[in-house]
Amino acid sequence: MIKKSSILVLIVISFITLFYACGIDKSYYEGNDIDLRFSVDTLSFDTVFTTVGSTTKYLKIYNDRDQRILIDKIRFSNEFSSFFRMNVDGIQAQKELTDITILPEDSIYVFVETTIDPDQDVSISPFIIENHLEVIIENQIDSTLIQAWGQNANYIPAGKQKGAISFVSCDFGEWVWDDPKPYVIYGSIIIDSCTWVLPAGTEVYVHGGIAINDLGIYNDGLVIIGSNGRIQAEGTAEAPVRFQTDRLEESFQDDLGQWSGIIISSGSIGNRLEHTEIFHSLVGVRADSASQLVIDKSEFGFISANAVLGIHSNVDIFNSLIHNTGSHGVQFIQGGNYRMTHCTVYNPSSQNFSVVLNNFRCSDPLCFEQIFISPANGSFRNCIFTGFNSDQISIGDITEEDGDMNFFFDHCIYSLDDILDESGTPEILDFSEACINVDYDVDSFFIDEELLDFHLDTMSIPIDKGKLFTGFELDKDDFTRDVLPDIGCYEFVD
Repeated sequence: MIKKSSILVLIVISFITLFYACGIDKSYYEGNDIDLRFSVDTLSFDTVFTTVGSTTKYLKIYNDRDQRILIDKIRFSNEFSSFFRMNVDGIQAQKELTDITILPEDSIYVFVETTIDPDQDVSISPFIIENHLEVIIENQIDSTLIQAWGQNANYIPAGKQKGAISFVSCDFGEWVWDDPKPYVIYGSIIIDSCTWVLPAGTEVYVHGGIAINDLGIYNDGLVIIGSNGRIQAEGTAEAPVRFQTDRLEESFQDDLGQWSGIIISSGSIGNRLEHTEIFHSLVGVRADSASQLVIDKSEFGFISANAVLGIHSNVDIFNSLIHNTGSHGVQFIQGGNYRMTHCTVYNPSSQNFSVVLNNFRCSDPLCFEQIFISPANGSFRNCIFTGFNSDQISIGDITEEDGDMNFFFDHCIYSLDDILDESGTPEILDFSEACINVDYDVDSFFIDEELLDFHLDTMSIPIDKGKLFTGFELDKDDFTRDVLPDIGCYEFVD
């Protein structure tokens, strides 16, 4: 039998509970200035999986207001990605959850799980897997980045975030990338007081996108060789060193400008790229003032700006192929010393040139302010400069003083039209020996440009039109050139 005192206690407790329950504000905040707070900007799964594996991490979403907030939807921005799953306060979903309440001055947990199979093809399980966790309240969307490593690779720098910049030094020693696994650059790196050695067969994949940090807003995926650093890429014809985007889907292979490129800083010497392929960057390689760079038997393609940009520097390009650039093929500005021998430059743009050489650089787009001037020296031998522009050569001499602009074209094939006008640079013919002026729309050159086969076909004009130069007995494929060699990077082979 229940005592009356116990019944009285239960009644009092019930009244107290009812009193407080009625006093709680169950309404939702309806303002347009909802400001949710995430516990992290990026949720990173930095484990490199060696087998099929799953792991779980979490973040918290905070409601700092004194009223409830109703979240219409929590979802992954890429609904087609199957790598991530979520669990919000015990409710699990593959793609999205709806109608989630966060109490006043409270938070909710969002658990995110990923399953990675590193043995799948990289087009199915890419090197870097990204998605955004979006929180939607009416028309407001807040998000945080979710990222994971999808393949067994060397991630440089390991565990860093998108947009991060890392400094590498080895006390004037060597940093050798000799692991057989690919290397993936995520963010940007500065290499100084160090010789960066890439042996034959090294594969480098660069993650691009927009970076936002203390330096401002710029394109991510930037490699900077410092003034006391240098790069030594030691590829071979059978095993070239390769730089390209980490997006390996077929639809990305013809896209230009997916990562920033390589910068050789002022004063850096001893840089060499041999049998090296650079694709999909904004600029292939830029050599700054007083730097030194040798490029031999290499290839640049699908570059949104210049494949090679030299600024008052010393650049030698031999036996190399440049194609499909969004701007000029090579551009040498503010003077310097430049040599190109047995190169093929194919520029599909009708507004740009295969090669630009000038002796000045303007500090503003219209050259109204400071202009930097320095003598320019350019030697071009056994080269093909062709494409859809009727002019493939641009020479810019801002001073017209003796010694400020020196160039010579020796046994080259080029397209010249407007440059021969009186207002152009008609003297280019006076500084050309045994060169051939061609019409790309009429004359025959390559086997198939659309299939990226720039070898010479049986009817190619460059066959046997070159001049033998000592030290250039082998072509880009390491085939032996004839005594009467062909113009361009490839020797015709029956």
